[in-house]
Amino acid sequence: MAQTVVLAFSGGLDTSFCVPYLIEKGYEVVTLFVDTGGVDDEERQYIHDRAMALGAREHLTRSGADAIWDEFVIPFLWGGVMYQDQYPLLCSDRYIIVKRALELCREKGTNLFAHGCTGMGNDQVRFDQTVRSLGEFEIIAPIREIQMEHTNVREYEQQYLVDRGFPVQAKTSLYSINTNLLGVTTSGSEVDLFTTPGPGTYVLCQPRAAWPQEALEVTLSFEKGVPVRLDGEAIAGPKMLQILNERFGAYGVGRGLYCGDTTIGLKGRIVFECPGLTALMTAHRSLEEAILTRYQNQFKPTVARQWVELVYRGFFYEPLKRDLEAFLASSQHFVNGDVVVRTEGGYAQGVAVKSEHILHAKGAVYAQTADWGVTEAEGFIKLFGQSSTLSAQVNPLYEL
Repeated sequence: MAQTVVLAFSGGLDTSFCVPYLIEKGYEVVTLFVDTGGVDDEERQYIHDRAMALGAREHLTRSGADAIWDEFVIPFLWGGVMYQDQYPLLCSDRYIIVKRALELCREKGTNLFAHGCTGMGNDQVRFDQTVRSLGEFEIIAPIREIQMEHTNVREYEQQYLVDRGFPVQAKTSLYSINTNLLGVTTSGSEVDLFTTPGPGTYVLCQPRAAWPQEALEVTLSFEKGVPVRLDGEAIAGPKMLQILNERFGAYGVGRGLYCGDTTIGLKGRIVFECPGLTALMTAHRSLEEAILTRYQNQFKPTVARQWVELVYRGFFYEPLKRDLEAFLASSQHFVNGDVVVRTEGGYAQGVAVKSEHILHAKGAVYAQTADWGVTEAEGFIKLFGQSSTLSAQVNPLYEL
C-alpha cells in the first residue's frame, strides 16, 4: 500500500513538479494550500484544479491568516524592530504553512511531509527546522533531490511536466513576487542586478504620481499593545491589516528596497511593500514610547532584535523565542490608547496620542515649565556629570 505524503502546495512550478515526481516514487499525494493572504477566489480554484490535474489524491485549502496575526504580527509589533533595521520579516508566513501541513499529517496518519524548497535559499531552513521543532516527521524535498543530478533545475522541471502531458504556464513576469497578508516582496531582473527597480515592482504601493491629493488620517486603538479598533470599529486583526494595506498603499507608504545578509551567506536584494504593517508599527511606537519608562524603552529593542534574528533564521519555534515573547508581553501591560496616524504620501506619522497611561509629570513640561528650582537643576547637572568632570581634571584628553 502506498504511503501518504502531505505536500505544501502553491501551484507554482516547483510544487507542481513535486506532485507527479512523488507519485512516481510510489507515494499517494495529498496537497495542501495554506492561504496566508494575497490570493483571490479564482486563484484558489486554479490551485485546487492544478493539484488534482497533476494527480493528487486529495487537495485541501486552509487559512493561515489568524495564525499569522496571533503568532507573528502581535509579537512583532511589541518588539518594534526589523531584521537588520530594515526588513519587516514578510517571509514569516512560511512557519504557518509548515504548521498547518504538519497538522494535516497528523489527521491523515502519516509522518511524511514534502515541500518544494530549493537548496539555494533561506526557506528550506525555515521549513526543515520548523518540522524538526514540531515533531517526528520525515522531510521529502524533491527539488533538492534533483539538484544533485541536474544543473538547470527549472528547465528540467518544465520538461518533466511537459513530457507527462502537464502544461506549464508561460512566465509572463520579469520578477519573482511573493504576496501574503503581511505584504509583498519582489526580486529578480534589475532588483537582483542592483539597478533601479522598474514600475513593475509596484504592487501594493502606488508611485508618487498616483498619490491622492488629500491627506489620510486613521485612528488605531490598542489594548495591552494589541490593535483592536480601526476608526472606532472593532475589527479582526487580519481584516484590519488588509484595510490598512489598501488605504496606506494608495499613498506609497511602507515601500522599501533592502539588501541583507541571508542565512545561507549570500546578499539578498528585494523590494518590499507593507503599508498596513508600517501603519501599525508607527501607531504602536507612538503610543508605547510615551508610556514605557526610559529603561524599558532602552532595553526592549535588545530583546526584540534577538526575537527578530530567531524568526528570520528559521527558529520560529525555538524555546528562547517564547521566553522573549513573555518579556515583550509583560512590557505591554499599560500600552492602551488611541493613535491618529497621518500620511500625505510616502511615510506615516503618529500625530496624536491619547492614553491614561502617558507618563505626564503633573508639575512639569519639557523645556517649558518645571516644579523644581534652579538650584536643584544645577546640583543635578553637577552630580550627573561628576565622573567626566573629574576625568577632565585628572587625566585631560582634550585641549582648547
